[in-house]
Amino acid sequence: MKVTAVDVQYEVAPPRERPIRDALQTLDGGGTVRVQIEAQDGLADRVTGRSSTGFGRLRAAPAVLAQLIEQELAPAVIGQDPFLIRGIRDRLWQLTDYHGSTGLSLLGISAIDVALWDLVGQALRQPVWRLLGAARDRMPAYAMVGWLNFSVEELKPIAERAASQGFKAVKVKVGSPTLEEDVARIQAVRQTIGPEMKLMVDANQVFSVPEALIRGRVYQELGCFWFEEPLRADDHAGLAELADKLDMRIASGENDFGVRQFRDLFQRRAVDVVQPDLRRAGGATECLEIAALANAFGVAYASHGGGAHLHLLAAMPNAIYMESGYLPQGRTLVDGCIPLPEAPGFSQPEW
Repeated sequence: MKVTAVDVQYEVAPPRERPIRDALQTLDGGGTVRVQIEAQDGLADRVTGRSSTGFGRLRAAPAVLAQLIEQELAPAVIGQDPFLIRGIRDRLWQLTDYHGSTGLSLLGISAIDVALWDLVGQALRQPVWRLLGAARDRMPAYAMVGWLNFSVEELKPIAERAASQGFKAVKVKVGSPTLEEDVARIQAVRQTIGPEMKLMVDANQVFSVPEALIRGRVYQELGCFWFEEPLRADDHAGLAELADKLDMRIASGENDFGVRQFRDLFQRRAVDVVQPDLRRAGGATECLEIAALANAFGVAYASHGGGAHLHLLAAMPNAIYMESGYLPQGRTLVDGCIPLPEAPGFSQPEW
């Protein structure tokens, strides 16, 4: 079987009526890049694999990424055996080395990698999780309920809805101008969900080490399960200091690129929970390797975002959570978990 075509399309999202905000940035809607890879084996029918890369902001980014994939990456994929996914991954890393394989280049590599895995699943008529040798048939999920622009009163019905849908864990944004404001947010959600559900907090990289220590000690007294991205993502030394001095779990990784950056996180004992983003980490292949390395260091794995990541989490013995939003109307989790889909490729649960 050989790749015969790579089609790249992009769209720019309309501005949000009410942009969501975390402690670092306002996410006003950026757009989406869609990659479709076709392959054919002799006279057999064509097989197609797809991926979708979303941007929460930066409206110019989808067009730039689409051009990078179309003009630089796609020609190197045409004619290749789509089952040789790691070989194609390595080829694309080498191809982009001169101008840098991390950053936007890696989002392009990720898009191709995910589309190739989807294609293999379609060709074999199996869901990707089944091809990977899954460790489970369902995945625990938590709901992100508390953007920073939501008032304390707005957080309560949002958290209540997540609990009613069967989530057993939720996450709220912190990083308000004052610690007192963060405490009010955490307490409001805790009062809504009760004492049994887990509650995580996410600071989106905005604190210094001293401020993270001050706030982290309060968060852990409030019973928070993990403290996510307390520092800049590249401050691995600072994260290691926090992990050593705080009792609560330190989580980070959504803004790290490629398995080698994650290796440094693990060697420094800088995280208790690693959170790769499928787009930035390098795609399905890279995330599987990151998870294996994390497992060797005794580090738990929780995805940043969901989507195709669900299939990968199923195959990771150290995976503990998939990040999720609300479920479609009328749907609930099964004992706090999302059942794995049976459709071929990177299909999502039929909700």
